[in-house]
Amino acid sequence: MSNRLATESSPYLLQHADNPVDWYPWGAEALDKARREDKPILLSIGYSACHWCHVMAHECFEDADVAATMNRLFVNIKVDREERPDLDQIYQSAHQLLAQRGGGWPLTVFLAPDQTPYFAGTYFPKTPRYRLPGFIELMENVASAWHNRRAEVLAQNAAVREALARESAVPPGPAALDDRPFADALRDLEAAFDPEWGGFSRAPKFPRPGELFFLLRQAAHGHERARDMALFTLTKMASGGVVDQLGGGFCRYSVDAHWAIPHFEKMLYDNGPLLHLYADAWALTGESLYRDTAEGIVAWLLREMRAPDGGFYSALDADSEGEEGRFYVWTPDEVRAVLTAEEYAVAAPAYGFDAPPNFENAHWNPVLARPLSQIAADLDLPVDEAGARLAAARTRLFAARETRMRPGRDDKQLTSWNALMIAGLAHAGRVMNRPDWVREAQAALDFLHTHLWRNGRLLASYKSGEARLNGYLDDYAFLLDALLASLQAGFRQADWDWAHELADALLAHFEDTKAGGFFFTSHDHETLIVRQKPAHDAATPSGNGVAIHALQRLGHLRGEPRYLEAARRGLDGFRAQWRQQPTAYPNLLAALDEALDPPRLILLRGPEASMQPAAARLAPRLGPRDLMFVLPNDMALPTALARPETDAVTAWVCAGAACLAPTTDLDTL
Repeated sequence: MSNRLATESSPYLLQHADNPVDWYPWGAEALDKARREDKPILLSIGYSACHWCHVMAHECFEDADVAATMNRLFVNIKVDREERPDLDQIYQSAHQLLAQRGGGWPLTVFLAPDQTPYFAGTYFPKTPRYRLPGFIELMENVASAWHNRRAEVLAQNAAVREALARESAVPPGPAALDDRPFADALRDLEAAFDPEWGGFSRAPKFPRPGELFFLLRQAAHGHERARDMALFTLTKMASGGVVDQLGGGFCRYSVDAHWAIPHFEKMLYDNGPLLHLYADAWALTGESLYRDTAEGIVAWLLREMRAPDGGFYSALDADSEGEEGRFYVWTPDEVRAVLTAEEYAVAAPAYGFDAPPNFENAHWNPVLARPLSQIAADLDLPVDEAGARLAAARTRLFAARETRMRPGRDDKQLTSWNALMIAGLAHAGRVMNRPDWVREAQAALDFLHTHLWRNGRLLASYKSGEARLNGYLDDYAFLLDALLASLQAGFRQADWDWAHELADALLAHFEDTKAGGFFFTSHDHETLIVRQKPAHDAATPSGNGVAIHALQRLGHLRGEPRYLEAARRGLDGFRAQWRQQPTAYPNLLAALDEALDPPRLILLRGPEASMQPAAARLAPRLGPRDLMFVLPNDMALPTALARPETDAVTAWVCAGAACLAPTTDLDTL
């Protein structure tokens, strides 16, 4: 029989609808039951593409003995972290406090009936393994602590609540802004940099786009070492198995130090910022690897993640047929059966098929193992011929892979994650002269406006024709940034107006007007045990960093002091944090960069037929602080951007309060 999750829309919750566990979704029914019966809560947080969530589900939540213990001792609540990032943030912070180490998913937290956590962990097996206790024994002990050692638990709970509240209440720092954090962040990143494989950590390695964005911003200020670290890392990532070499798109992270073997789930939120980065890397260098990687991301996006009614789905699972990576990896016999001998001769060294299997000692996950020019020389082939054979091999391998059982897809459409992809797609379309990509970004914006913007407020999630859940800070901040990216790729008056409405809603419903910055939940959101105001970049960018940066830009564009003042209050409010550990706050550092030196505004006006070639020529040359708007003669313009119609493409360039004389000389521009 199904449990209460059967009526939910979240694909993750529906995965657990047939468990013998008496699951509740988060809500009044479960919370009231816990208080009424004085029962602790077992809170399990995960997401549909999470491999270890599936493992714990199979071992524990599908097991009758485990479920019986859960049902006897606890009120059991299952949460999709992608739908409820507010709950996930709170209880991940609690896990850090209680366990004294970082959390992850599945997150397993035991709460008092008042929602205060008193024990936390991540994955637990049914029986003791991996130096972890068995889940049944653990539950018996945790429940016993609540009933038999109540005073100790309550004392700890008070300390946890105080620590969580203190974490969210950061005093502002001193008043002056300066560029010292940039040098500190560069120093720290250089110290952490892996000179052999790129990136800034040992295994596991995550792409961490924010740090790469920071380095490219610093490269624009003339820091060659920053440029080298960013491009080297992007090269190594694009050459590894963390990117799908056959189908395009990045997996969430690499389990090894050299980007070869990923955790195979693919998340929308990673690929939007990475698309932006690879477009910028191509613009800087002209390297085909960066272009191909960007095109691969978009090909994957439009083939596998675009919803029929607009917008993009959330994620692809790591598993298929019950095994992680099964859809993506190959045995030697499988590869030989698909390719001709001539194709195999090129594909084997190109993708590493001639080396020992790199996945579980039995399979290959394709990587870019050797340069095509070297393979062509070894085979005494022209490079063009070797390239044609490799392209044919890739086509055959991809077609063969498409016949396999596909990984599961989480088909809810999240506002914040869609916004991250829209921003990357619009930016890459502008930089790489792909108007078709820009149109896709605009279509996704139109989907969000039609289905998730209601009465001046955003909703967070859409599935099966239903929009639900009060929007979070990330929804507003990321969407405002996406609108600014899309406006530069293709100006539309409706987007300009929506950006203004969205910024006003952000200030009205999220700003901490006393201490600066923005709360993660709106002023009228459900009351939780703490109201967080996170500023550091994590798996997704910081909502505060993106909001402050976008408001600052919109303030300059519209000449709107309210936006500039709110951005400055936010920078001041988090000053102590980004000064202490600047590498954790790359989006705030981007806002600081433009607070110290305002962005440069470039307006192009002229005959419509001449605008696209001019914009295509200029866009790859722009720096990270340049905002360019393409405004054909026949377009009605808002006052802030209004310029006279001209017979030839004319550029107006302003930085801060200073503007150059308009020019038609694009060579000089």
